[in-house]
Amino acid sequence: MKHSLLFLFAWLASLSFCSARPPNILFILADDIGYGDIGCYGQTKIKTPNVDRLAAEGMRFTAAYAGSTVCAPSRCTLMTGLHTGHAVVRGNAQVPLRPQDTTVAEMLKTAGYKTALVGKWGLGDEGSTGVPNKKGFDEFVGYLNQVHAHNYFPEFIWRQERQFMLDGNLKGGKREWSPDWFIRAGTNFIRDAYPGPFFLYFASIIPHANNERQRSEGLGMEIADDAPYSKEEWPGPERRKAAMITRLDTDVGKLIARLKEYKMTNTLVIFTSDNGPHKEGGNDPEFFKSSGPFRGIKRDLTEGGIRVPFIAWWPGRIAPGTTSDLPVAFWDFPATAAELAGAKAPVGDGLSIVPTLLGEAAKQKRHDFLYWEFHERGFQQAVRMGDWKGIRPLGKPIELYNLRLDPGEAQNVADANAAVVQQIEAYLKTARTDDPQWPITKEGAAKKAAKKKQ
Repeated sequence: MKHSLLFLFAWLASLSFCSARPPNILFILADDIGYGDIGCYGQTKIKTPNVDRLAAEGMRFTAAYAGSTVCAPSRCTLMTGLHTGHAVVRGNAQVPLRPQDTTVAEMLKTAGYKTALVGKWGLGDEGSTGVPNKKGFDEFVGYLNQVHAHNYFPEFIWRQERQFMLDGNLKGGKREWSPDWFIRAGTNFIRDAYPGPFFLYFASIIPHANNERQRSEGLGMEIADDAPYSKEEWPGPERRKAAMITRLDTDVGKLIARLKEYKMTNTLVIFTSDNGPHKEGGNDPEFFKSSGPFRGIKRDLTEGGIRVPFIAWWPGRIAPGTTSDLPVAFWDFPATAAELAGAKAPVGDGLSIVPTLLGEAAKQKRHDFLYWEFHERGFQQAVRMGDWKGIRPLGKPIELYNLRLDPGEAQNVADANAAVVQQIEAYLKTARTDDPQWPITKEGAAKKAAKKKQ
């Protein structure tokens, strides 16, 4: 009897320990997937059963925003919690993170997390202060440079700070597709991180185009096999784009299966995309209605360029089949991760969305506004304030849209809402700090970024 009681007390203590343990965090970032490219957001042609299952078992956000409308600045806001009015990276020029730029990975390491980045970085090239292993990641497998990441069959990828050669791609070979390496690295990290806590930033390159190969060979959507869409009477680039997205969906399934295999479902999984859909690699975003009901694509500050799918899954903590219309942005992630980990959040522009995730909407703090600026094709700014969205191209009047009544931003109502325009004008002036690398000019940093475009 005595031994039975001791066993019972030990079991109850273990349950208490497990419930008190902070969750693992798996952040899955797609590259150029639009709001409308995922089944649970209305896509009917491209198959995404695993991502759709995350939404069915978790929470689907309908007003989630990327950090920017292109790669590098969007990822910078995600890592640092600073929007593009304050971030060190505000465009696709090769600007590395500095030692003083605290990342979410650095913060989670202080809370005892094992950390890994698999896939695309884009915030510090070889030998710079911004390489992943200097910014809080214990493990790194992938691409440092976003232009290098255009190539799905590279001669090498990075492992830590050394090149890892892909022999099957040497001398013009194309036998080793880099996303296959990434899913192996990601699932291996989950296995090796047992029992946690861990932070895995799984930054896929799918379905970004290989712009250089498109110009030379006309094969910008770079995948060897367009199954399961080979028999579809679609243009070749669309078949390949669909195949790439379905392959990423399969990888999502493998990551979740590994969590379940090791009984590590005390894990917050987030699936999202770094910006809206591209029009590159021969792809036409209109074919799949990749922007959903919104106007614009990648490199636009209209909703189609920055509103993205965003799904959160955490069994036992997030109620299944729920939807949130809370406006959230990438710079909310570090504050959210900090609250989950019991760590001090880095100073930034974000708010924790933990109350929303846990079904406690009444406790959720809300942003007064969300802010973006973009430095290619001339300096542009945008603000979302409640249901209002203001966009200002440099040297032009503010355009104003009511997103509740006009989510497609078809009707500019600035003339009829002078007071709202005035308030947005104030935010556009005060939400940012000047940075000599990102000047407010007609050209802005576009010339610097022209050769570095993602």
